Amino acid sequence: MPARRHGLDDLDRALLRLVAERPRSGLLEIARLLGVARGTVQARLDRMVADGVITGFGPELSPAALGHPVQAFTTLEVEQAAREHISATLEAIPELLEAYIVTGPGDVLCRLAGRDHEHLQQVIDRMLAIPGVRRSTTVITLSTVVPHRVMPLTAL
Repeated sequence: MPARRHGLDDLDRALLRLVAERPRSGLLEIARLLGVARGTVQARLDRMVADGVITGFGPELSPAALGHPVQAFTTLEVEQAAREHISATLEAIPELLEAYIVTGPGDVLCRLAGRDHEHLQQVIDRMLAIPGVRRSTTVITLSTVVPHRVMPLTAL
C-alpha cells in the first residue's frame, strides 16, 4: 500500500476547484481542462476520497427549495449520561440538518430547517421531549452572510 501524502498540491487544488465548480463534468472533461490524463484525475480523486479529503459527491440541496425556508440554530442542554441516546434520537428528526457536541453553556448545537415558525416550534418541542434534554435556546436565522464552505481551506 503506497504511503499517503499529506496536504494538497497545485493539481489537487485545481481538481477540487473544477469538481466543485462543474460537478456534472465527467472525468475526461476535467482531465482535458487540467491538461492531464484521465487516469491521473481518477487516481487523484480516489486518493483524496481514501484520505478523507473528499467526503461526498452528492448534490447540494436547498432546504428552502424543499419547502423548509426557515432555519434556526438551537443549543440543547443535556444530561451527559444520556448523550448517546439523545444523539440517536436526534438523528431520526428529518428537520435536523446537523448537530455538534460543543463547549460553552450548551451541550449540543443543532441547525434546523422548518416550513414556518410554527413548524420550527414543533421540531424544537420534539427535541425537548427526548429524555435527557433539559432545555433549549434557539436563534432564528434572518439571512446568510457566508454559506457553508470549505474550498478556501485548500489554499492554506
